Order: sequence, then C-alpha cells, then structure tokens
Amino acid sequence: MRNFIILFKKEMKESARSGKWVWLPIVLMVIGISQPLTNYYMPQILEMAGNLPEGAVIEIPMPSGEEVLIGTLSQYGTIGTLLFVLSMMNVISHERQTGSLAFVMVRPVSAFQYIASKYVAQLCILLVSLAASYILTWYYTNILFDHVAWTLMLASLAVYSLWIVFLVAVTLFVGTLLRSSGGIAGVSVVFLSVISLLTTLLPKYMDWSPVNLRAEASNILLEGEWGSSATLVSLSTLALSVLFFGLAVYMFKKFERFGE
Repeated sequence: MRNFIILFKKEMKESARSGKWVWLPIVLMVIGISQPLTNYYMPQILEMAGNLPEGAVIEIPMPSGEEVLIGTLSQYGTIGTLLFVLSMMNVISHERQTGSLAFVMVRPVSAFQYIASKYVAQLCILLVSLAASYILTWYYTNILFDHVAWTLMLASLAVYSLWIVFLVAVTLFVGTLLRSSGGIAGVSVVFLSVISLLTTLLPKYMDWSPVNLRAEASNILLEGEWGSSATLVSLSTLALSVLFFGLAVYMFKKFERFGE
C-alpha cells in the first residue's frame, strides 16, 4: 500500500507539472458551456452571419434545460472522449521512452501497484475535470433555460462517469501493448469507435454496451428515474473495466519480465 501511495503522489505531481490539472478542466469547461450559450444565442449568431432575405425573422424553438444537458453529454461522448484519450496516451509510453520506467521497476514495486497508481491518478484528473465542466454547464443552463434539479444533474453525471472508468482502463491496456503515443491514441479511439458503431448497428445484441451510458444518463434527465436497462449497462461497464485493468496488469508484467 505504501508503494502505491508513493506512485500515486508521483503521478499527481507529474500531472500538475505538465499542466494537465489546468488545461484539461479549462478545455472541458469551454466545451460544456458552449452548448447552452450556442443554443441560447443561435438566432443572433445566424442574424450576424448575414445572407438572409430582408425582413426575415428567425424563430428557433428554445430547448428545455434537460435537452441542453443531453446535448452537452453528446459533446463529451465525441470531442470529450478524444480529448480524454489524448491526455492519457503517453502515461506509460513517456516513461518507457525516457528510461524512467526501468528506474521505477528496480524498486520493490509490483505491476499491480504501478498500473493501479496510473489508473487512479488519471481517473481522478478526468472525473474532476468532467464534474467541473458539467456543473458549470448546469449552472449556465439554469440561468438561460429551464431549471434542472441538481439531483438529476448529479445522477446523470454519476452514470456518465462510468464511461470514464471504462475509457481509462482501455487506454491504459493499450498503453501496455504499444510504445508510440500516437499508436496508443489511434488504437484506443478506433476500439471505442468500433464499440460505438456496433452498438448503433446491433442495438438488440449490444444493449449491455458501455456506449449506452450516455443514453441512460439522458433518460435520467428526461424521465427523472433509473432506466430499465441502466443496471445492466452499469454492471457490464464495471465488469469490462475490471477486465481491461486486469489485462493491463498482466501484459505489463509480461513485458517487464522479458525486458520489453
């Protein structure tokens, strides 16, 4: 446990030095608040764009607060997922390339402690950034649109956070297999995209897919209650996260054993 805490503190300090604790929350906040601001000022934006007939009146139905937050979750699912993967792609590869990984592994550190410290540290950064962005978006949504209960906001955030739990496990697993940061990001994004595509094409057979977490979070906002399939999706996401975490530990131990 002591080794894990030391490694965890090292990860947090390195993330602070690299500025990840600053730029990641800021970028996510910009992505988040752009949704309510764009929806609210869309008529003015179109009017300023010009090329409209004289006397034309722009009337766009005002979305509800719940619909604005659902749109924000959609942004997190596309741009946010890519941003999360890019922020994690060099977590292991950088230490391999600089040789600092060999310095760590000569100490009495197990593969589980090493991967777990990476996993927990990155999860903390991503979840704090996501929560800050989503809460700020909820605040602006309540000002500009309908009021959304904070309980619904937190419940939808908790459900969607499971996607981050899964994403971190997948990216770390790929990071144990590849050395190139670009390759890690590419394979992770392709893998997540394939799951998303299969979920869209085969909804009957992919009702357990982690991709459905966004739909379940949206249902909470719209219906105000836990969806019928939310339990299945949540449990399958946690199970897959544990599986990929275990595979990451196994592959890291295997490669370290053979000096790769």
